[in-house]
Amino acid sequence: MRGVVDSEVSMFSYVDLESRISARHPIRAVRRIVDEALGEMEPVFSRMYADGGRPSIPPEHLLRALLLQILYTVRSERLLMERIGHDLLFRWFVGLGIDDPVWDHSTFSKNRDRMMRFGLDGLLFEAVKKQGRGRRLLPRDHFSVDGTLIEACASMKSFKPKDDSDGDGEDFHGHKRRNATHASTTDPEAKLYRKGPGKEAKLSFMGHVLTENRNGLVVGALVTQAGGREEWEAALELLPEQPRRSRRTVGADKGYDAAAFARPCRELGVTPHVAAKRSGGCVDGRATRHAGYLVSQRKRQQVEEPFGWMKTYGLLDKLRHRGLANAAWQFRLAATAYNLTRLRGLMACA
Repeated sequence: MRGVVDSEVSMFSYVDLESRISARHPIRAVRRIVDEALGEMEPVFSRMYADGGRPSIPPEHLLRALLLQILYTVRSERLLMERIGHDLLFRWFVGLGIDDPVWDHSTFSKNRDRMMRFGLDGLLFEAVKKQGRGRRLLPRDHFSVDGTLIEACASMKSFKPKDDSDGDGEDFHGHKRRNATHASTTDPEAKLYRKGPGKEAKLSFMGHVLTENRNGLVVGALVTQAGGREEWEAALELLPEQPRRSRRTVGADKGYDAAAFARPCRELGVTPHVAAKRSGGCVDGRATRHAGYLVSQRKRQQVEEPFGWMKTYGLLDKLRHRGLANAAWQFRLAATAYNLTRLRGLMACA
C-alpha cells in the first residue's frame, strides 16, 4: 500500500550517530587511526590551555575538522562548518552529537596560531606515521625525495619593486621583474619561480616530501621558499630525521645530480641513487653499477603521487593562507591526510 506522508516533525531521536554510519564505510578506519594519534597528543593539548576560564573548542575537534576538509576537498572553513551542520558523517567524525551546535568558522583563524605555536601539525604527522611503523609498513632503508611548486595566495599584480620606483598603477609590461628587486605586497615571503624551461613563472613556495619506497608513505614533509638550491637543502634536512640504518639509499631526479647534494648524502651514510645527467653530473659507477640503482629509479616515480593527490584533493592547487609558516602548516596537514588514505588500505591488508 502507499505510504502516508507525515507532516509532523519528530521532536526526539532515539538513534545515535554511531548507528547512522555504515560499519563498512572507509571513514571508520581513518577515524580509528586519527583517534589513536590524538590520544598520544593528549599531554600537549593539556599544556595549550589555562586551567581556568571559559572552555574553548577542543583541539581534537578542530584537527578532525581540518582533516575532513582535506579528505573531502571542502574549499573553505565557512563551507566546512555548513557541512558539519547538516552532514551526520561529518558530525560523527569530528565528535559532535546531533544536538551539539557547530562553532563559527572564525574559530579556526583564532586558534591556528596557537596550534602552530605548539607544532600540532608535526605532532599529528609523526603520530600517524608511528602507527605505520608499528605495523611494519614503513621501511627505514630506501627513500625517494622530490619537490614541487605550490602557488602562493598572491597575485602577480602584487609583485612590485621594493623601492616603489615604478609607482602605483604604471604599466609593468616590458619591465624585468626579479626576486632581488621585486617582492609581493600581498605575501612578501613568496618568490617568483618556475620549475623548468618554458613554464610560467608564478609566485610560489616549494613543498618537499621524502617517501619510503615500499608503500609510498610520506615520512618527511617540508616547505621552503622557492629557489634552485632549496630542493637539495630540504632533502638534506629531511634525511637525518630518519632512523639510521646501513645501506640506505635515496632516489631523486636529475635536478639532484649535483655535488652539493651527493657529497653530503654520502657523509650521512646515504647512497644517492640520482638520475644521472648526460654531462656535468657527479653520480658515477659507484651508484649506477648496482642493481638497486635501477630499482630506486623505478620506485622514485611514486614520490609524484603525494603531490598529485595533495594538489587534486588536498587543497594545495593554490594556497589559501599567506606566509611560509601557514604554507608549511597546510602542506603538512595535507601530507598527513594522504598518509591516512594510504594507511587505511595497507592496514586492512596487513
